[in-house]
Amino acid sequence: MRVLFWGTPEFAAPPLRALLGEGFEVVGVVTQPDRPQGRSRSSVVASPIKRIALEESVPVLQPEKPRGPEFLDAVRALEPDISIVVAYGHILPRNVIDLPRRGTLNIHASLLPRWRGAAPIQAAIRAGDTETGVTIMRMVSQLDAGPILLQVPTPIAEDETYGELQLRLSELGALALIEALSLLDMGQVTEQPQAEAMATYAPKIDRDDARIDWTRPAHDIGCAVRAYDPKPGAFTTLAGTEVKLFGARSATSGDSAAAAPGTIVSIDGGGAVVACGGGVIRIVDAQPAGKRRLSIAEMARGRGVRGGDRFGS
Repeated sequence: MRVLFWGTPEFAAPPLRALLGEGFEVVGVVTQPDRPQGRSRSSVVASPIKRIALEESVPVLQPEKPRGPEFLDAVRALEPDISIVVAYGHILPRNVIDLPRRGTLNIHASLLPRWRGAAPIQAAIRAGDTETGVTIMRMVSQLDAGPILLQVPTPIAEDETYGELQLRLSELGALALIEALSLLDMGQVTEQPQAEAMATYAPKIDRDDARIDWTRPAHDIGCAVRAYDPKPGAFTTLAGTEVKLFGARSATSGDSAAAAPGTIVSIDGGGAVVACGGGVIRIVDAQPAGKRRLSIAEMARGRGVRGGDRFGS
């Protein structure tokens, strides 16, 4: 089976490596153009997928947008039997989706139809879901709405962050993809339509999505902090300076009942216990604007943060 692989970030790397490792004929890779990186924007960096393709001598296409006659001719010249899309970064037009004789499949990091859209992993954690998974689906013009070939569920651990869950789902997606392609090749797949009435959406993350609202219950705040750890980082303010918070853990209330939401009730070697709109939460790490990520204990020693200070002020 001649496979054309579409992907850009590290999340797409395990599926590509799995295809290569299992002996699939990867005839080309389509990935985002090299982008400037760093504060000075002086260095240009290739995507993780391009780096793998170059290591394996796989042809690389890097259009600004996946459309136009010249790009379509380049894809046709590769003669793919099927396209596999994993976090490529652009919506594909219908003529590109339908170009391979066996169509285009996608690995989506949720149990569709729940959490269609750009940020399904963050959405699942933010909502407090206890289970998620990966879906291998056939791509159609409508966003993440195609029929399902295979789904693999997995639980979300109580303290699991976006970064941790993303890594697990990437590896799980690689395994699911190989299974789905094998079943497809043997004619043992029955594609199931999605239940439209059950669809929920996870749009691209807006800056305000990551702003901590200390009037919310502790459970909700913990989910928000974990959903944006490590990027973009849930943020608040302290003494007028923006600070990102990480490592949310459950905590016991103690003497915090009278504390205003956002107040640091106590600090110890395990972090800061902070009052919320209901209950308290422990925050382990913080990152003041323009600085590195550090433990709350380090922040207390180096910046004079102490109990009684208030986030969001």
